[in-house]
Amino acid sequence: MELMGKTALITGSASGLGKRVALMLAAQGANIVLNYNSSKREALDLQERLERMGVRAAAVQGDIASAEGAEKLSDEALAWSGGIDILINNAGPFVRERLLFADYETAEIARLVNGNLLGAMLLDRRVLPEMRRRRWGRIIHFGFGHAGEARAWPHRAVYAAAKTGLVSFTKSLAAEEAPNGITVNMIGPGDIRGLHKEQGIDDVAAAGLEGSAGRPGTGEDIARVVLFLCGMRSDFITGSVIDVTGGYDPIRPNIHEAANQALFRPR
Repeated sequence: MELMGKTALITGSASGLGKRVALMLAAQGANIVLNYNSSKREALDLQERLERMGVRAAAVQGDIASAEGAEKLSDEALAWSGGIDILINNAGPFVRERLLFADYETAEIARLVNGNLLGAMLLDRRVLPEMRRRRWGRIIHFGFGHAGEARAWPHRAVYAAAKTGLVSFTKSLAAEEAPNGITVNMIGPGDIRGLHKEQGIDDVAAAGLEGSAGRPGTGEDIARVVLFLCGMRSDFITGSVIDVTGGYDPIRPNIHEAANQALFRPR
């Protein structure tokens, strides 16, 4: 168990990708601080499951889309653990409805930027002192497929801007903290939806999906990359943005559609 004795804080881990990551890190011996906003029952159920695996676990409420929520989460996580070795910034609000930027409310803009950029920055800042003292740490940010290219994403302008800002921050923090034994990377998940976020590769092996690796993506696909980046011998990989998309690009068709709409819009 390579991560025995390490403690991981995973935001948004009561369900979805964060849950699958928590289970995989726990299987390698890591103690887990779960985070939830409103899914308390799911978080407590997962906590019990992790404890049955033989690791320590805690579930901490905190809305990372607010500075107060991020501070509360970091305070309680650090008090429980004594120090975070691995921080997985998985949580981030997303608006499934497709909206033009002009149609967003001010509060929604602030929530998307805070939840996908500022919250991660605040948590990173809180865990760094102990990581520096131990001269070892792993920070992983979640973006989206092709975020590193900073392309246009019509109808997702605010979310995309926050995540591409997080790309730059990932690279900057990686350069600053490399001398301290801390790596900082980003994973760009593809369009993994619904139950697939918690499923394994074998669960979807028979399902076909045009334009990809031949099957839907799963939480296991993401968790395997997280586990690799957290490895003791993965210290030479930092400042990287790793797309886990199965070769599928969900953004480009939207760019073409938006261009066509603009071209043929009545004047």
